[in-house]
Amino acid sequence: MKNGANWLGLIGWIIVCLGAGAVGAATTASEIDGWYGTLEKPTWNPPNWVFGPVWTTLYLMMSVSAWLVWKSPQRKSLMPLYLFIGQLVLNVAWSWVFFGLHEPGWAFLEIVVLWLAIVATIVHFVRCSLVAAILMLPYLAWVTFASFLNFTIWQMN
Repeated sequence: MKNGANWLGLIGWIIVCLGAGAVGAATTASEIDGWYGTLEKPTWNPPNWVFGPVWTTLYLMMSVSAWLVWKSPQRKSLMPLYLFIGQLVLNVAWSWVFFGLHEPGWAFLEIVVLWLAIVATIVHFVRCSLVAAILMLPYLAWVTFASFLNFTIWQMN
């Protein structure tokens, strides 16, 4: 693959991932001071300003991860990238279920499926690029934390 195509590929993955984040944020933003603000939350709930920088960093890391797999000579099929896109769709869907529908219980079920999809993606990524798999681990850790937070908010409300 030529160097120019490599960089265009990276830019494409950044657009895909940040675009997904923007779609999720569009559902979330109007609810932060509205519905979400009325919910009981645990004392360990991060302040609202933390989520934007964390998600932006994670989406950029995910972009590089997908790009590394996309350009990897070890990639034998598109399955790792299909899994990546699938978990990205689930990521956006969580925002819609939790913030858009105001359904923390259903959102918890959805985030468990998302967590499993991330694990499956990492398993497939490691076969193509160890670095790509490692870049996905902070995302998995954050979604693990978010799962506990989602569950706790659901139980408190």
